[in-house]
Amino acid sequence: MRPLLGCSWGCCLLLLLSLEAQGGPDYPSAVPEQVHLSYPGEPGCMTVTWTTWAPARSEVQFGTQGSGPLPLRAQGVASAFVDGGILRRKLYIHRVTLRRLLPGVQYVYRCGSAQGWSRRFRFRALKNGVHWSPRLAVFGDLGADNPKALPRLRRDTQQGMYDAILHVGDFAYNMDQDNGRVGDRFMRVIEPVAANLPYMTCPGNHEQRYNFSNYKARFSMPGDNEGLWYSWDIGPAHIISFSTEVYFFLHYGHHLVQEQFRWLERDLQKANANRVARPWIITMGHRPMYCSNADLDDCTRHESKVRKGLRGKLYGLEDLFHKYGVDLELWAHEHSYERLWPIYNYQVFNGSRETPYTNPRGPVHIITGSAGCEERLTPFSIFPRPWSALRVKEYGYTRLHILNGTHIHIQQVSDDQHWCLISELHVCKAGAEALPLKRNSSPFCSGPVSASC
Repeated sequence: MRPLLGCSWGCCLLLLLSLEAQGGPDYPSAVPEQVHLSYPGEPGCMTVTWTTWAPARSEVQFGTQGSGPLPLRAQGVASAFVDGGILRRKLYIHRVTLRRLLPGVQYVYRCGSAQGWSRRFRFRALKNGVHWSPRLAVFGDLGADNPKALPRLRRDTQQGMYDAILHVGDFAYNMDQDNGRVGDRFMRVIEPVAANLPYMTCPGNHEQRYNFSNYKARFSMPGDNEGLWYSWDIGPAHIISFSTEVYFFLHYGHHLVQEQFRWLERDLQKANANRVARPWIITMGHRPMYCSNADLDDCTRHESKVRKGLRGKLYGLEDLFHKYGVDLELWAHEHSYERLWPIYNYQVFNGSRETPYTNPRGPVHIITGSAGCEERLTPFSIFPRPWSALRVKEYGYTRLHILNGTHIHIQQVSDDQHWCLISELHVCKAGAEALPLKRNSSPFCSGPVSASC
């Protein structure tokens, strides 16, 4: 028999398209790729997520020894994800949650099945309780092309500098592009970081295609809202991730604005009542309330949707966050770095003239969207606004060190200036005295850009 000779061109084309839809001309592979971690919000746990191109069992083998057999096993589930593009490419997303991890202990793991295993990765289980000092890397707007900050982030990760990553929206540019292949490439690119640290996310505008389906499928965040909004605790801080995009893509459902707002208020009420244990409340959302960039984005408008809500009066977040005393608000979207003075309703509420970030009477806003993508950097308006403390048009990312219940240490690393620090400050509260700024392996750039409490 010679079946291919009798196959019509249309049949052959469909066969080729089918193979291409599975990820390439080869037989669909069950070897794991795009491995990444996330923290499910439960102490002593870590979730491993990966992709295969064929159905397979979902298993993680792990242990505490760097070599030799991995004695511990955990099983999970896989779900088929069909991209919304014309090829309807199908991939299988596997999720396994590791439990009963010892706090602060380093684990080695691999994931997969008898059909194929990943290489080995390492992670350190998060410590329990409130009496420790989490170290986070924070950024948004990282693309598969021009990911300027990624080499340094990989090096930082290898040196054990962080406990978790906060990616504040906009991935790959875009995950749905080229029938999801750009998303695949991005997830491979970040694997050296994301497979070794919990990679915590929130959605941005570049994830909106097909109702955020690539974002929802590829990441595994806490809660039951497909990663659109959730919260988690780490050390002395409560971190809230939410979607600014519900205010802009209303065709996916007006009800999402109200649902998220009500969830936020309930979560903030609980967090505010728990200040003795966790004094810091930190939010992360993609589109800022304020910015001084030279574009027409929502944050340049006086009555921005995120700040004031729909039609300038419905479900605005600034009043809600101020009401419950949010301390630090992390944003991205603008491809630059901007730090604001403590602010509420366009009024600066510095702690004092000499120490503006000691006991501030309004939240501190950090916009950190310059990790690098194909859209390059965003310019600023010629004249800075009176509420803007520092503006930097350079590639880079933010380091956030939650030292204790009274001090947070924030640094901005510049990729353009060979990874030196272009900003450093402490946010202090509750009558705390200023701590001396601690230097590390990154040199300071020239210029008086550091600030203490």
